[in-house]
Amino acid sequence: MKKIIFYIIFFAVLITAFFTVIRYLNPELKKEVDLPILSYVKPFTFIDQDGHAFTQQDIQGKVCVVEFFFTTCHGICPRMNASIKKIANTFNAEPNFRILSHTVDPETDTVARLKVYADSIQADTRHWKFLTGSKQKLYEAARNSYVLDDVKNNVGSIEEQFIHTQFFALVDKEGQVRGIYDGLKEPELQKLKQDIKALLEQSAHNTPFVNSLYNNNPR
Repeated sequence: MKKIIFYIIFFAVLITAFFTVIRYLNPELKKEVDLPILSYVKPFTFIDQDGHAFTQQDIQGKVCVVEFFFTTCHGICPRMNASIKKIANTFNAEPNFRILSHTVDPETDTVARLKVYADSIQADTRHWKFLTGSKQKLYEAARNSYVLDDVKNNVGSIEEQFIHTQFFALVDKEGQVRGIYDGLKEPELQKLKQDIKALLEQSAHNTPFVNSLYNNNPR
């Protein structure tokens, strides 16, 4: 009886070790990241701080942290971007990581102003993009793609609307929003770092941003 128990334990340990090695050697078999899918990023075209067009094609296969801010904000925005800069410094060497900072005040935040702002906080714009465009499209992205503002707030004329949020969205390599984090709370920023790392290690199972990927919202 003791021999039987011994052999059962022995083979259980052997099988566990075998599959652990296989998963380690083959990234495709790594455990799925346990994060919900909150939304899908819709197609977009914005302009970055250097005056270049920036679209969903530029983040294919990239893990992204997304925020909405404005350069004249003296309240939460400087604190948010101080937090994001720490995130940027942590993942600066990762080729598949990007930060997307969208202005919510495009009338003020011109391309030139965003460039000056990016330089003033010493952002590495190879990986950290500051984006502007039409207010309508920016607000649609915040609400319909990144779920950083309630779609019910889309009332009245676009000129009268104003988004002011301290939350960040985390997007995986397939254009799926996987988490929302409070940019002013340290525990949530630590969780964001952990989730970024996990998503960077995960292989994309589908070709990013194609066919119906952008057209369906799971909510």
